[in-house]
Amino acid sequence: MTLVAAARRPGLRRVEQIMGTAISLDLADDLPAATLHELAGDTFAWLREVDARFSTYRADSEVCRLDRGELPLAGASADLRAVLERCADLWTGTDGYFDAYATGRLDPSGYVKGWAAQVASDRLVAAGAPNHCVNAGGDVRVRGHAATGDPWRIGVRHPWDPAATCLVLTGTDLAVATSGVYERGHHVVDPRRGAPATGLRSVTVVGPDLGVADAYATAAVAMGEAGIGWLDRLPGPWRHAVVTDDARLLHSRALPLVP
Repeated sequence: MTLVAAARRPGLRRVEQIMGTAISLDLADDLPAATLHELAGDTFAWLREVDARFSTYRADSEVCRLDRGELPLAGASADLRAVLERCADLWTGTDGYFDAYATGRLDPSGYVKGWAAQVASDRLVAAGAPNHCVNAGGDVRVRGHAATGDPWRIGVRHPWDPAATCLVLTGTDLAVATSGVYERGHHVVDPRRGAPATGLRSVTVVGPDLGVADAYATAAVAMGEAGIGWLDRLPGPWRHAVVTDDARLLHSRALPLVP
């Protein structure tokens, strides 16, 4: 028997700087080049729209105008109202540790980046591009297969060595969000103490929805080491990996690791 290597689909890869981070898009479907470029353009246009609406660094964003009292909630966009409702649900579901007001001002960033990438992925599927990877600064949504025909591989950054990974995950339908202190220090606030959380260097959450995974990872970091037990108790499809400040690596048994 002669083994024939699977043909690599042409696909498309594009990277843009949005939301203060590099966002990459890999489209792995065998579609006409014009279609791939149109899909990529629509995806990045959506992400720029999210940045304009939700940025906490742009004085004219809806989030900042709402926070200053210049924009009534009733006058906010449907997207902003939906995000705030989801943040309120996540505040309840995390016992208050995911808190969009943890810093004293409105900042839903711990949900928005993952949510925006999830919506981008959902739109790609609806548009006929079910094989793709959206990586929004380490919050990753993969579906289908890579251009090689293999399941996607997602490296989890090593919390002390930016050139290395501490884990590599694989799958065909994964949402992977990581919250850590390796770039911005202990910036996640424990809302109960009103001070930066310590104890966990990096938290990665894997599940079916990237916005929720993003919020869960943020909440676990805010809990400190107590977040490990909280993650262990999450129901159903949620899995995790944690690196503690003293360099212990702990993870769910069912985490989809590369063999």
